[in-house]
Amino acid sequence: MTMENQTTVSYFVLSGVSNNPQLQPFLFWVFLLIYLLTVLGNGVIMVVIRADPHLHTPMYFFLFHLSFLDICSSSVTVPKMLQNFMADEKTISFPGCITQMSLILLVSCTEIFILSAMAYDRYAAICDPLHYVRTMNKQVCIRFVGGAWLISIFHALTNTDPVLHLNFCGPKDVNNFSCELPSLLEVSCTETFISKMTFLTSVMLLSLTAFCITLVSYICIISTILRIQSAEGRGRAFSTCSSHLTVVVLYYGAGLFRYLRPSSASSVVTDRLFSIQYSILTPMLNPIIYSLRNKEVKAALGNILGKFQSK
Repeated sequence: MTMENQTTVSYFVLSGVSNNPQLQPFLFWVFLLIYLLTVLGNGVIMVVIRADPHLHTPMYFFLFHLSFLDICSSSVTVPKMLQNFMADEKTISFPGCITQMSLILLVSCTEIFILSAMAYDRYAAICDPLHYVRTMNKQVCIRFVGGAWLISIFHALTNTDPVLHLNFCGPKDVNNFSCELPSLLEVSCTETFISKMTFLTSVMLLSLTAFCITLVSYICIISTILRIQSAEGRGRAFSTCSSHLTVVVLYYGAGLFRYLRPSSASSVVTDRLFSIQYSILTPMLNPIIYSLRNKEVKAALGNILGKFQSK
């Protein structure tokens, strides 16, 4: 059954961040600044990792891909938000909405598996350092990243197909600033049980799998760090994973509450706030967290800036 036969609306109206027309210009500049900082910050991280041979290690290989995903995550939603801030009606075409929904599913799923791969990398480095080079060789790292993308593509396609068989006949108003799947299902004219169950099952299965890998890795890491005799040694070991742990808490905390919270705790305002947290603010904060709390990144960035100044 084709998408055209199932859909009678050609566009949706996104409610945006705020309905107050006086706030629209202010919000435009705020989110434009956030977007520019996100692209610039993550772009700098990618350039620094690629340019400095000392950062050609598994940890920074994953960080490079995480920065790329952060740019993608922000680019999926923010440009359309900026356009709608300056428009009289915050519309998005039906194909555009479905595409945005699919990309959100793809990028968010890939990111949680990259974060779990980074957690496993820190486990291998701290808990089994003698075999680290063999455990986290280049081929293993490529398989981690490739597997994350393949799983996420399957996740996005699995959840997009049921939506294409739904009937959207009105209302056109989506209570969000983007076409996230839960918000889109609320405006369907037909039964959404299959879509909801597919989404809930896939999110729980994939999120819990990635979360368990991360959790078990950090349980082992913390256990190993606590057995280190010197305070200096414990501090040095913990510093190698503190940035990643901060990002994990930010991302999982907002994302899991957004998608797996009980219906009684749901509201339009809280859903928007948590969506902004994990899809817009966290991608901006990630390069700040990694650059401020990582001596190697700061040193590599200083070397690059020094070369430019000497020319």
